[in-house]
Amino acid sequence: MSAKDCLSGLLLVGGIAAASLCATQVANAAEPFTLESPAFKDGTPLQKKNAGNFKKNPNCVGENISPPLQWKNAPAGTKSYAIIMQDPTGRNGLGVIHWLAYGIPASVTGFKEGEVSKPSDKFVAGVNIVKVPHYFGPCTPPNTTWHHYSFTLIATDLDPKALKPGLTVDELKAALKGHAKAATELIGLFKHP
Repeated sequence: MSAKDCLSGLLLVGGIAAASLCATQVANAAEPFTLESPAFKDGTPLQKKNAGNFKKNPNCVGENISPPLQWKNAPAGTKSYAIIMQDPTGRNGLGVIHWLAYGIPASVTGFKEGEVSKPSDKFVAGVNIVKVPHYFGPCTPPNTTWHHYSFTLIATDLDPKALKPGLTVDELKAALKGHAKAATELIGLFKHP
């Protein structure tokens, strides 16, 4: 609700209770769409347990436990969410998609620690670097600087069942064109211990 709409309604209704309701609605509408984690702050390191555990790759030194995520203040009209977790400097700058999830119902406002380390009925899985239908944690090579793992949450007006499983990141972005309402991002850092 805009301040103008609220003031118009206030003039029609009048009274202190209406003014209080109006102020609350305007304040809530002004809150930004945010993505957070209780396990790490934006721009700080992920834990070793969040790293990948693909045993054939010596760079995967973790337990593949996904960090907890929480979001709030989605824009009006949001029907589902998509999440893209990527390392833009992975593969020598070609980028690595670690997790691609979409069709997350608007009623979902987060995931618990480890919840997306396996398939779930709370999201539709896209294609990541190792072609598993869930989160795959960082596997940074040794002797590199911190890699930035971007968790991008996109609010959409698509029904959660609108997109088929197994989309690539480019296919997902094409499907979301004209349907993305807002996005927010959280960055976790990781480097080979």
